[in-house]
Amino acid sequence: MNTEFIQALNDIEKERGISKDILLEAIEASLISAYKRNFGTSQNVKIIIERTTGDVKVYALKAVIDTVTDNFMEISLEDAQQIKRTYELSDVIEVEVTPRKFGRIAAQTAKQVVVQRIREAERGVIFDEFIEKENEVLNAIIQRIEKKNVFVELGRTEGLLAQSEHMPTEIYQVNDRLKVYVLEVKKTTKGPQILVSRTHPGLVKRLFELEVPEILSGIVQIKNIAREAGYRSKISVFSSDSSVDPVGSCVGQRGNRVEKIVYELKGEKIDIIKWSADPVEYIGNALSPAKVVMVQINEKDKAAKVVVPDAQLSLAIGKEGQNARLAAKLTGWKIDIKSQSQSQQMLN
Repeated sequence: MNTEFIQALNDIEKERGISKDILLEAIEASLISAYKRNFGTSQNVKIIIERTTGDVKVYALKAVIDTVTDNFMEISLEDAQQIKRTYELSDVIEVEVTPRKFGRIAAQTAKQVVVQRIREAERGVIFDEFIEKENEVLNAIIQRIEKKNVFVELGRTEGLLAQSEHMPTEIYQVNDRLKVYVLEVKKTTKGPQILVSRTHPGLVKRLFELEVPEILSGIVQIKNIAREAGYRSKISVFSSDSSVDPVGSCVGQRGNRVEKIVYELKGEKIDIIKWSADPVEYIGNALSPAKVVMVQINEKDKAAKVVVPDAQLSLAIGKEGQNARLAAKLTGWKIDIKSQSQSQQMLN
C-alpha cells in the first residue's frame, strides 16, 4: 500500500469510471473485517488509508472511563490525557494500534476489493449495454451446448438460448453463426443474464426490418405476425403510400428479400399478407395461398365462416390445420372453413 497503489486507483478511475474514493471506502470497510479476523479481536476499530501516500493506519475506538475493565474497549482518563490533555470522561478516542505486519494483509485485501469492484462495474456496463438491446436481433456464434441449453457469444458476453426457445427443425452445433432475438436481460449475482430466442415472432419482424428499407422508413408497416417456428409464419403488412405495394416490398425482386429471411430461418415458410381494415378482406387474404369464395362474419362473436372451392379445402386448412390456425391467430378471428359443396349441403 503506497503511492503506486494510489496512482493505480487514479488510473482505474479514469479508465473505468470507478470513483477512487468509493474504492478506498470499500477497501477500508473490508480491512476492518480483515483486521478482526487476523488479530482475533472484537474491539471497535477504524481504518484510514491516507489519500496521497497510501499509508494504512488502524485506530482502536476506546471509551475514556475511571476504572478500566477491558483494555480493548476502554482507556483510563490518565492515559487518555497523556495523548491529549483536553480529553474528558465519557469521550471516545482513537488510539493507533496498527500492527507491524498489517501492510501485507492490507495489500491482499485491497487487491481483492479492487478486482471485485472492477468486475461489478464491468457487469454493470454490460447490463446497461444489453438492456438497450431487448427486443432486438443480434448476431451470435454458438459457444457451447450444455444439457440442451445453447450458449452463444454476443461480443463481450454470452447469451442463453434455452431449449424452450429452440426452433424444433434446427440442429445447433458449436461455432454455428445465427441471428437471435433478445428476449430479456436480467441482473443476477453472477452478472447479467441475456436470454435469447429463435422462436419468438419478434425475430421475424426484426429480420424484415433489416431486409426491407420501406419497413425501416415507416412507409410499410408490419401489422401482425403469427408464427409456428421452424414451419410457417404469416405476416400482415400495410402501406401508408398507395403507390407502394407492401407485399411486393417485402417479397423483393424475384423474391430476394424474403428468401434471405427464409434462409436465416432454415427454410421456414413465410406467407406475406396484405392487411385490411375490412375483416372480410383481411380474413380472405390471411388464408393464402388458398383462394376464398366467400367470408361471412359475426361481429359479436368475432367469428367468421369461410367458403373455399372444393379443390382448395385441404390447402385452406393446411397440414394438421396449420394454415387455418395461423390465419386465426393473425387476424384474431375464429375461422370455420367449409368447401363449396359442404356449404351447399348445409343450405339444402
